[in-house]
Amino acid sequence: MIKLTPEEEQTLSGRYGILRQKALENIVSYAEVLGARELCKVTKATVFCGRHEYLDACGKDDFDEVFSRAQLGSDETVKFDSLYPSCHVQSCVGPCEDKKNREFRQSDALFTVNRHYLDRAKEAGVTIVGTCSPYLNGWIPIPGEHFVTTESGMTILGNSLWGACCNSDGIEAAFWSAICGRTPLWGKHTREGRRGNVRVRVDASPKSPVDWDIMGKTIGDRLPVNAVPVITVDFSQVSFNNLRQFVTAIAVSSNCEMCHIPGVTYDARSEAEAFAGKIPSYSIDISVDDMNRTYEKICTPKSGKVGLVSLGCPHYDIYQIKKAVDYLKGRKVAPGVNFQIWTTYPIKAVAEANGYLDAIREAGGDIYTGTCPTTIGRVFLEQFEGLVFDSVKQSGSVRSSVSAPNYIGDMERCLDAAVSGVWKEDYRWKMS
Repeated sequence: MIKLTPEEEQTLSGRYGILRQKALENIVSYAEVLGARELCKVTKATVFCGRHEYLDACGKDDFDEVFSRAQLGSDETVKFDSLYPSCHVQSCVGPCEDKKNREFRQSDALFTVNRHYLDRAKEAGVTIVGTCSPYLNGWIPIPGEHFVTTESGMTILGNSLWGACCNSDGIEAAFWSAICGRTPLWGKHTREGRRGNVRVRVDASPKSPVDWDIMGKTIGDRLPVNAVPVITVDFSQVSFNNLRQFVTAIAVSSNCEMCHIPGVTYDARSEAEAFAGKIPSYSIDISVDDMNRTYEKICTPKSGKVGLVSLGCPHYDIYQIKKAVDYLKGRKVAPGVNFQIWTTYPIKAVAEANGYLDAIREAGGDIYTGTCPTTIGRVFLEQFEGLVFDSVKQSGSVRSSVSAPNYIGDMERCLDAAVSGVWKEDYRWKMS
């Protein structure tokens, strides 16, 4: 039996309308399945807006019918027209770029209906930002704050670095929480669920973002189910961008929702604090050789022609864009290479104000917002002979969609490939 507050009881009675009622009914059912005894208040959410391909399963065109079936699980059509008043809600990536569709081989019809879906979400109160990196827009949960998100990397980042509280609930549950302002008090929303239970020791000194990326993938591949790893490694080169690359790679290669890095993350001033007096149930040792083997598995061997070079997964911040501009200075992208940098709306505006957008365009590339090649999918990706990425997440997601050669490296080597039109053997990453 779930213990409800007076407001929650009034919501279930229909006092605040059928939309919030349906959302809370789903949250209560979810809590019962999990074994939670009460709910907690959610004050931040990201939701998966837009006319995504998976919604075709509804067999409907009307927005409210589709939303009711796909997100609320209701055969009764309920208008999506409001959010919980004190919940700050942003949209995650959508299926289309903000302003362009034809160069991504998407129809005008899809672009139009996607814009309609985003407009409807905006009318309901969602701030449309179209990013997997909501923190770049000021969406940063504070210690102890309960949030929900549709982005796996954001789940680990918020739990670990900022000490906020979130479970990997999924697309539908994120909408329910955004509408009714509640989620089950369970898992990472509780102190017990946040304790470390796996010790990970890494014998390496990661420096560049790709070092951290490959290290995260290597750890994620080795983690048992429901692990909360406590990771010790040389963190002298830690930075926010390295850390978000790292935890995103863990997220996409495991079901991990939180990690502790003694001396770095919020709940882990020490290893003892991270384990909260408990003995770890499992230990993992990661070597440089392990990381090199991980890379060899995910990067196509030998040289090859390049068709697409995509940077920005997670979306780039302004300093990463500046770094790319500085590295490209005076050089041009090879004919036939589609070079892209992905970021958020406000970061692109700052890039334009500082001349970085013009510089990227003069070099033969462009800066895009609102989505990413992974989310756009096969219709765009299948045309390219060779694909180059600077992140484990994008590389891995694309690999499951198309069979073209798939290369991964640091920003500089990716830019070298864009300029040469070829991925060369000496571009390959290796940890020493």
